[in-house]
Amino acid sequence: MGIHERKEREKEQRREDILDAAQRVFFEKGLQSATMDEIADTAELSKGTLYLYYSSKEDLYLAVMMRGMLILHEMFKARISTEPTTLQAIVGIMDTLGEFFHLHPKYFRMMNFLQNTQFHSQISDEMRESISRVNQDIWNLAINLFQRGIEEGILASDLKAGETAVAIWSSATSLMMRIDLEYDMWKNRMKIDLKEVLRISNSLLLDAILTPQAKVTYGAMFDQFHPRVGSIV
Repeated sequence: MGIHERKEREKEQRREDILDAAQRVFFEKGLQSATMDEIADTAELSKGTLYLYYSSKEDLYLAVMMRGMLILHEMFKARISTEPTTLQAIVGIMDTLGEFFHLHPKYFRMMNFLQNTQFHSQISDEMRESISRVNQDIWNLAINLFQRGIEEGILASDLKAGETAVAIWSSATSLMMRIDLEYDMWKNRMKIDLKEVLRISNSLLLDAILTPQAKVTYGAMFDQFHPRVGSIV
């Protein structure tokens, strides 16, 4: 290995060490309470070294968040590639989003924090572009899958794949945020199980987008969500 290659490997390892330290601090304290000093101490580096790799705390936060986005992207790809039919793949990615939320709740919280517009002004153009590429890759998987469902006659022909994907994503993630923050309150005070609400919501959305023929052909497979969809036929 030449000197240049060795230095590049060392630089990449240093970057990963910084991300590991930042992840520990952000997972514990969140963006607003965490400081670059704490991250530098955790990484056993100087704060100046951190700034050689990341221009701001916000860029470093997004770099950690991107780890979660890449995990979700790979989970979606794996689920889509292993399901035997398009409809099962659609159901599969809805299930996979819930699995990601269950397995990686801290990444899920980070991803939803991106919606805070005050946060955006602190992001570098380079990091903004990197996040945009990964985000687009995730959306392309979902949108292409829904488009395939429309073309196969599984989903209603008057649907638009992009808008349908956004509707399902938005409904599911908003309920997951409530589950994350308010599950016990709803369960104890209101006697409402938000996890059951999520299952019902998924079933109603599937009911709304499926063609009559798809309901006849695949009705039984929806019992994992709620018996309503399967009982329609």
